[in-house]
Amino acid sequence: MRITRVLGAALLALGLAAGPAAADSSPSPSATDDGKAPTQAGTSFRTATEVEQGQQATASASTGDYLYWSFPADAGQRPTVRATVKLPRTHGAQSWQIDVYDGLRRRQSCQYGAATRTAEQGASSVQLACVLRTVRAWSEPWANDPLPGTYYVRLTVVNLAASDLGQPVSAEVRVDSKDIGGAAAVDGSLAEPLVPGVAVKSRAEKDDSKAAVLSSLEPDDGWSSGWWSDRWVWTAVGGLLAALAGIGGYTLTRGSGRPSRVPPSA
Repeated sequence: MRITRVLGAALLALGLAAGPAAADSSPSPSATDDGKAPTQAGTSFRTATEVEQGQQATASASTGDYLYWSFPADAGQRPTVRATVKLPRTHGAQSWQIDVYDGLRRRQSCQYGAATRTAEQGASSVQLACVLRTVRAWSEPWANDPLPGTYYVRLTVVNLAASDLGQPVSAEVRVDSKDIGGAAAVDGSLAEPLVPGVAVKSRAEKDDSKAAVLSSLEPDDGWSSGWWSDRWVWTAVGGLLAALAGIGGYTLTRGSGRPSRVPPSA
């Protein structure tokens, strides 16, 4: 009976801890499209159009243009960038590509997804997708890990016939993230997220003066501090289960008391 109670308490503790962990692994809620989604794209990193995660940005352009958007991504998130290009009625075969760069303008490779696709002659549209690696709170200077801050999306055609250059197209871009949680947690964090103008903002705060920041977007709940994750919960649960296992083992090996075959002491 005692062992049953011990196991019951262990299962209850494990169930309570699994609740927040399961919630962390679910996709983050998408921002509602309230009519403020961007309807144009930038033409360079500095003029990239800011877009919130969960919004669907649109833009009209010409074949051959470089289209840029930017979005914020925090530690523990795994961003997914999707783009749809609607092509003119008549065109030849052409290849489109999306590239994603972090706050240091380093190109980030896609974990999976079709970042480059070819639209056959006469196709009405082409769809692209890029699932990035999980954003880390901190990494070594030599590493190319994605870090918290502003990310840039570049959409352009990479292969087409000269006769198709300059034809009108329309593009749709959407960014969503999945919260990975403590599975991707690391010790340490950046002093500041990699956001354009953050150094100017920090200096302005010290001088008690106002200064423009190049990027105004950040996650809905602000940038994470980088020290808390559900890994702490699982560590505490592991310690509790180890203690309960020790108590259960001691109970099993101790037995019911003094063996009957041992004579009582004088």
